Amino acid sequence: MGLKLKPLEDRVVVEPKQAEDKTASGIILPDTAQEKPQEATIVAVGPGKASDSGTIVKMTVKVGDSVLYGKYSGTEVTVDGTEYLIMRESDILAIL
Repeated sequence: MGLKLKPLEDRVVVEPKQAEDKTASGIILPDTAQEKPQEATIVAVGPGKASDSGTIVKMTVKVGDSVLYGKYSGTEVTVDGTEYLIMRESDILAIL
């Protein structure tokens, strides 16, 4: 993908999916009424966190995984006009 952002330790960079702008019945939602998305695609992962013994604990997620994360998790950043979230692997709730 060519992302110039490399996360450290057990952090991941995710690209959130777009919020739904229409309900199942076809009602168009304004921006203020849209739910914040909790589903994203991982675009970069760090090497892992160092354990107490000094060994690196590898990440369980990888680039390309679709994940669910907590509603208010992560830090929002914008790189080259695209919005990303940087969060710890522990903020990820599930792999889809």
